[in-house]
Amino acid sequence: MSFEFQYIYFIWLSAAVLLFLLLFSVVKQWKRRTILKIGEPALVKSMIRGYSPFRFNFKFILLCLAFLMGVLCTMSLRKPGGSDGIKREGIDVVFALDLSKSMLAEDVKPSRLLLAKQFISKMMDAMPNNRIGLVWFAGKAYIQMPISADHSAAQIYVNDASPDVVPVKGTVIGDALEESFKTFGEREAKFKAVILISDGEDHDEKALELSKEMQKRGLMVNTVGIGSPGGTYIPDDSTGGNKLDPETGQPIVSKLNQKELQQIANNTNGVYVQLTDIDAAIKTINAQLAQIDKKVTGDANLMSFSYYFWVFAAAMLLLLVAEQLLPEGKKAKE
Repeated sequence: MSFEFQYIYFIWLSAAVLLFLLLFSVVKQWKRRTILKIGEPALVKSMIRGYSPFRFNFKFILLCLAFLMGVLCTMSLRKPGGSDGIKREGIDVVFALDLSKSMLAEDVKPSRLLLAKQFISKMMDAMPNNRIGLVWFAGKAYIQMPISADHSAAQIYVNDASPDVVPVKGTVIGDALEESFKTFGEREAKFKAVILISDGEDHDEKALELSKEMQKRGLMVNTVGIGSPGGTYIPDDSTGGNKLDPETGQPIVSKLNQKELQQIANNTNGVYVQLTDIDAAIKTINAQLAQIDKKVTGDANLMSFSYYFWVFAAAMLLLLVAEQLLPEGKKAKE
């Protein structure tokens, strides 16, 4: 692995040398004018016979070099070392999880949401070389965790996921896809995929149109349906009963909308699975992800480095000491 500067943007500090040169030029001109004002050239020469213009200039050069060494020290030269987290072959995968109230329905055991969380956890374990991102959505969508190789952090977020995190009612799959695309942080969608987990209850035309645009950019969306086509009631924690329709007063029946999820997957060359058997679903989706070319990725947060800023710090110190020890006047024999 080659050397690199950790804080390359500090290179702009080196421009201060130009200011030093300007000030040095002003001082030199001031010295000349002062000498001329004294008058008699022979007298002036006698008065400054111990002064060495060469040494004066050389001391200034030493100070400039010391400053540049300080800038390089600040930029922190380093070299990756060790084997943990440096390079891994994989793709970037964003899990987009539906956290709407309908995900509390228990037509699958232990519930739609708990089954979805179990699926994500096992899916992450099955893809150790992939980087992970998380998007939560209900009536709105937002990025819970940007793309990262830190699976442990992702697992914590998954464990804590609940409808309380996104209190806005609804299921905006289109917004979830849009936020998922933003998570990748690039227009180029190669080596990237989305795994969207939802009951797909609300029909979202925006999602279907957006999925077509994602396909054009090379992004694969695999969808996972949670629930049953026959549906069931949604528990209401506030009353201890079932959630009621405010207009009719009747219990709301939440059904799995497979058609929309299937269309999204088909539009992006992905695959749709209804989640009944977690291991089977993981096997199907992994087979689909295997069609995506792998790339070598590195997460700088997990790399181990050897740092060499001390080399420039030592050079700066030596230059400053040399500048202080070097007299400005000529040697006696001069």
